[in-house]
Amino acid sequence: MKTKMKKAVLLILIFGIFISCEDLVDDINEDPNDIEIDEVDPVLFLNGAQLANAVAQGGHLARISGLFSGQLIGYSSLYSNIYGYSISSAESENAWNRWYIGVITNVRTIRERAPGDRLLGGISKVIEAHAIGSAASLFGDVPYREVFIEEIEDPQFDPQTQVFNDMIDLLESAIVDLNQAIPRDEVPPFDIYHAGDITKWIESAYTLQARYYLQLKDYANAYTSAQNGISIPENSMKYIPRGDDDILEGDKNLFWTILSGSRTGDIGNDGSYLMELLDPSNAMYRGNTKTDETARFSYYAINEGSAAGNFGIIEQFEPQNLVSFEENSLILAEAGARTADFDTGLGHLNDYRAALNTGFHINTNYDTAAFDYQPYDAADFQSGGMENQDDVDPTRALLREIIEERYVSGFLTYMPFNDVRRLDKSDQDLIVPFPLNTTSATMNPQRLPYAESELFANSNGPGQDPGIFVKTPVNQ
Repeated sequence: MKTKMKKAVLLILIFGIFISCEDLVDDINEDPNDIEIDEVDPVLFLNGAQLANAVAQGGHLARISGLFSGQLIGYSSLYSNIYGYSISSAESENAWNRWYIGVITNVRTIRERAPGDRLLGGISKVIEAHAIGSAASLFGDVPYREVFIEEIEDPQFDPQTQVFNDMIDLLESAIVDLNQAIPRDEVPPFDIYHAGDITKWIESAYTLQARYYLQLKDYANAYTSAQNGISIPENSMKYIPRGDDDILEGDKNLFWTILSGSRTGDIGNDGSYLMELLDPSNAMYRGNTKTDETARFSYYAINEGSAAGNFGIIEQFEPQNLVSFEENSLILAEAGARTADFDTGLGHLNDYRAALNTGFHINTNYDTAAFDYQPYDAADFQSGGMENQDDVDPTRALLREIIEERYVSGFLTYMPFNDVRRLDKSDQDLIVPFPLNTTSATMNPQRLPYAESELFANSNGPGQDPGIFVKTPVNQ
């Protein structure tokens, strides 16, 4: 990882909205012009950082995490190999570059160029924490404290736990900045997540804090942070495609984009464990007398044979969750049940089910399909109750339902993959029991491989990738 900031990288990212998002940082070392960084308004760097982060959060690695957590199936070519746990470090290259080059160089340029701007500074810190925290979640130990320090050519890999705590501190600093920020008219056009809405940014920062506390298994602090997190569906941080309907390439849903190109037929979810849970005709169906998943099943269904045949969660203009109301609500439910009591957890779960009953979680193509999420009663989780047929402790039965809801609601995000690894050691009874992809595998993948360029170029790196079945430190 080189410390010198590349002008070409920054310029490509600034104007990246005009480029296909999946190709955002291709040819990053080209320098087609010689515009000086000092000539560019700091606010212009925000859009590039957000685009780079969105593609890394909702693109190739997110699909791989879905393959590894029973939500997607690789039918052929590259995704078939990855589905069978055959994956190389090259698969992480683009996401690594987007987080470390596309995000870090841009957000730090913002803070360097506009040190007194609390709004831009706070937003930039949230994006940085989102990016590097996600990298630590997926890879384990990652460079952070020494990245892009002028005199350090090869930054050290910091311990995963330290990185999470650094992100929590960075988010706290962001919250302070945002609470002191003054709204300004020129920010919204370049803020593709929240259009400059300070309340939404503060709530997103708290939800990210809660996420990292959850991954550290610090459930008390996760609950505290989530209480200030994303409070309504409209405040979720999303990547919202804004492309042209008549142009295939460009700013579109990232899953739709790959099916419209060379990956048609390679990856989908027909026959996946997730879809079995949601299919009313399947013996694995999670529905009951208080839950009807018909609409969500149809909304989630992916037609891998044609991008044009998708009208649900990967429709070409369908927004993609990055930091969501769904996640925050279910952190409240899980952490509340763990650290307060059964009633607290149940109350938060029922609050979330009430929101689901408004249909916020599906688009208008499926809003006439059947769905129902009636509130659960305590009796449903008692021995012999609807959600406790195997006589476990009622709080464990409740937690099992919450984790299953996280698994379902987190589709196409990293949440299900993070959960199975987090719960693998101490909470095996709560893990959603999706099957392994191959008969030769003995455990679920525990991480994704480091980027190939970082392994080769950073003398302070691990030298070689430890492999996808080695647990990261927080999950050991």
